[in-house]
Amino acid sequence: MFVQTRHKLLNTILKYGKQWKYSTSAVTEVKDTSNTESLYLPIEDTSFKARKKKMRQTWYEEIKNLETVEEKLFKVNMPRYYGWKLILLEESKIPYNSLKYIQYITRTHVMKEPGLPIHYNNVISTEQLDNIVEAVKNNIADDIAFEHCSRWRRHEISGEDFESEKKLKDIVCKAIIERINKTMLVHLSFKYLHLLNAEVNIEPRLEASWVIGLEPSNRVKNSRKYRKLPEDCIDEPFDFPVQYLGQPVVHLRHKHPLREIIPLSECENPDLDVPTYKYSPVALGYMLDRRHVTNIPGFWPGDENEFGLLSYHNCIYTQNRKFDDISEAKIVQAILASYSWLLTQACYQGFSTYNDITYPLTTQTIITDGHLWSFSTYQLNTLLVHSEHIDTNPKRNICWITEPMKLFDKIEGEKIHGLNEEVLRNLVKFYVNVPKERIGVDLKPYLGKSTRVIADIEHDERRNWLEKHYKHLVCNRPRHRRIPEIYQWQKFYLIDHKTCPMHKKREPFEHGIDIFKRRLDDHQPSYIPKCLRENPKKKKIGRWEKTYYP
Repeated sequence: MFVQTRHKLLNTILKYGKQWKYSTSAVTEVKDTSNTESLYLPIEDTSFKARKKKMRQTWYEEIKNLETVEEKLFKVNMPRYYGWKLILLEESKIPYNSLKYIQYITRTHVMKEPGLPIHYNNVISTEQLDNIVEAVKNNIADDIAFEHCSRWRRHEISGEDFESEKKLKDIVCKAIIERINKTMLVHLSFKYLHLLNAEVNIEPRLEASWVIGLEPSNRVKNSRKYRKLPEDCIDEPFDFPVQYLGQPVVHLRHKHPLREIIPLSECENPDLDVPTYKYSPVALGYMLDRRHVTNIPGFWPGDENEFGLLSYHNCIYTQNRKFDDISEAKIVQAILASYSWLLTQACYQGFSTYNDITYPLTTQTIITDGHLWSFSTYQLNTLLVHSEHIDTNPKRNICWITEPMKLFDKIEGEKIHGLNEEVLRNLVKFYVNVPKERIGVDLKPYLGKSTRVIADIEHDERRNWLEKHYKHLVCNRPRHRRIPEIYQWQKFYLIDHKTCPMHKKREPFEHGIDIFKRRLDDHQPSYIPKCLRENPKKKKIGRWEKTYYP
């Protein structure tokens, strides 16, 4: 009896002693780990606005992580089968009083004092500049006189164009630009080897697209209220695509970029003001269109000479302009031409309107009608102008531009009188501005290491498919089936008043389908005939062509 009681007491003491020991160690352990980081996951914001922002950021990252240039451009068009509804900007159609708007959507600061940057004073010595101008001025005078007075054009252009004064001036201006470019290259190429290695393009294809942030109109606000969005989202700006179609006369390209004018850190100076324009661009006269967005700088991806050196642009349209704003229209043309060309070059380096550039790009632009010449230099520092950054991005793009200068006074007896040597000086400075290799800078940080364009893909079927469908996408041909349309009688009887309850529902809108939100890959793949399949005996395997959408 005593022995049993003793054993029970001993077990109880050991039991509670162990508990006390373990509890003490547990408290000690908690005290020791109290200074370490918490293992809890961060609290996620589940509001409507936060979820939408997360979806956008995920899409931006998907674009960034793609390896090739064409697949990134493909990805931007994926949400729209019939193309995006966008603002169409054309080089020769500049509405009145549109300078502030263009500065706003390109985030461009125009230097108040007209003229080129101080950088050009060190490009070439004064003595060398005078010698070159003296050597080329007679040849340039002969080029102008020949195009205006001696060249017979009836066999080159149609009768209708020959009778049109505007068409004739446009043809003469383009011919003068091409001859002056040839003259400058002949005189300077043997001294400046970058001109000997430069690529020259005549009337290249220049198309650029980006996304801007717009204030919602009353129609957009009512639509958001109808969809019962939160009140703090009703007045939020929204993204709207922009498509620019340029018409350059001559492009000069090189494998190395031009040197920057100012460091990237100085472009955040608040003194470089950019005007704010919150109104609809339709009020200015810009048109809306529906098409796939394209970025083409005058060549296809993979070209060795992928950086702009110099571009010429025609401004004959200003001669018939009804408004007295020719100098302002030329500034708008210079900004759009320079920004668009640099944007497309940046896209070929792997950047996009959602993924900002990591180093500045510079280009030189000449706006001329053959008589008046304007010289501009543009430095691209940022691409972020969509709704999240249109008003908060501290970086600015910078444009320097000269006043229009006369190249000559008049032409008499097939001779040029009053040839302006100051124009020739600026022209020579643009040509002798040597591009420089950026040592220590990763020019393509968002592209693959070995696969940067479609041509680098080793898989034959995927490479051929992407090449074919990318070229078909950027040609912007209409689809083989027309876009479904809501006719006036349908809107009146079926949508607004609903007076046809027995009407058979055949149209997509009658089933709540928004046809314009159809994805690019939402279609039946191409059919493969039985004789061309890998396994012709199996009926349901290999009937449809494989797709390789990014």
